[in-house]
Amino acid sequence: MQVLLPPGWPRPRGYANGVSARGRTVFVAGMIGWDADGVFHTDDLAGQVRQALSNIVAVLAAGGARPEHIVRMTWYVTDKRAYVAAYPEIGKAFREIIGSFNAAMTAVEVSALIEDRAKVEIEVTAVAPD
Repeated sequence: MQVLLPPGWPRPRGYANGVSARGRTVFVAGMIGWDADGVFHTDDLAGQVRQALSNIVAVLAAGGARPEHIVRMTWYVTDKRAYVAAYPEIGKAFREIIGSFNAAMTAVEVSALIEDRAKVEIEVTAVAPD
């Protein structure tokens, strides 16, 4: 995997502008903050992010991939202000569960998610070595 940074551009904080990778692609559907049994244990945004990231790691493992193989993440959040306010806790969870910040990322505020209690949904593309 190679992080793409155009000449003269500052390194973004917390993500990459682009990523180039070669290998086997693993696509992870949007993961929300409930456990494997579909149970929410918190309505706290950072807590739901932590669970969603753990869910992503579990799906990646089922596909023979690891967090360091993530090349793209799309985050859907229901409250931009809450998301920004939770940056420190979200960053801590991300570092503990995912590790590096080398994925190309997009975050979008949405009016709602399909599951009423969900505050975040994260989808991932990973490229595992052949």
